[in-house]
Amino acid sequence: MNIGFELDAEPRADVGKGASRRLRRQNKVPGIIYGADIEPVRISVAHNALLQHLENEAFYTHILTVNVDGKAETVVLKDLQRHPAKPIVMHVDFQRVSDDRPLVKRIPLHFVNQSKAPGVKLGGEVSHNLGYVEVSCLPRDLPEYIEVDMSGMEAPSALHMSDLKLPEGVTIPVLALGADHDMAVVQVHKVKPKE
Repeated sequence: MNIGFELDAEPRADVGKGASRRLRRQNKVPGIIYGADIEPVRISVAHNALLQHLENEAFYTHILTVNVDGKAETVVLKDLQRHPAKPIVMHVDFQRVSDDRPLVKRIPLHFVNQSKAPGVKLGGEVSHNLGYVEVSCLPRDLPEYIEVDMSGMEAPSALHMSDLKLPEGVTIPVLALGADHDMAVVQVHKVKPKE
């Protein structure tokens, strides 16, 4: 299931805005690897290599390997700061993963069979309310995406987070807070007849 994403990084000693600016001028992105009760490691990665990976949706949800000084770190992408106006990554955060510790990650939703939904065939309008859900699972169970099958949706109807078919070992933590937190993922509305 997991595509092997690897990224080479260099350790960095210089910190602060000036050091980060110097790295960016060398076409490098400052970053950090933290977590798993191990000391954080400040790194820099090649901007072009990172951008290339970021074009693949799976990079955001997969377990990644970051090689630092010959040592492979198993991580997930935790945060990304982009320039507000230019296609430049300003900073990247990676979180170490541990085989026996659950992690919480935003997973994209892929909507399928929309055109087959009875409510859509009758001219109903679709509202996609969520593009992702936050899940909790062990690293080995981390899904690339969650499929939302719309084939049975009438108009009006809604599919909620609790209706999603999750892979084994994957939960949606917010659902433990009660029915008030069970948001609609997608809805099919009846089209009002024109007067």
